[in-house]
Amino acid sequence: MELATKQSGGTVTVTIAENRIDSAAAVTFKDAVRAAAQEADDRVVLDLGAVDFVDSSGLGAIIAVMKALPAGMRLDLASLRPPVEKVFRLTRMDSVFRIYPDLETAQADIAQ
Repeated sequence: MELATKQSGGTVTVTIAENRIDSAAAVTFKDAVRAAAQEADDRVVLDLGAVDFVDSSGLGAIIAVMKALPAGMRLDLASLRPPVEKVFRLTRMDSVFRIYPDLETAQADIAQ
């Protein structure tokens, strides 16, 4: 799983460079994001701008990452492409995560 991380204050931004988060990549994705999240103090922003497809295993991996975070730490999502946004909307996970239209908006919303 190819990803890049950037730390700014207490936030770690994890940019996923793969176009799919599916059953073949779910475990690797989960482990890689969990490891990157260790550097965060308050929040992890997951930049999904390159991701075109998320299946139920991928969605489960994202939820598992969120549940593995320490109490009080958030996992926010940014830059969801329409097919991925549709998965979050249909599964009602859009009510669980803060979803930002782009990475800049997510990074600007530090105070929340």
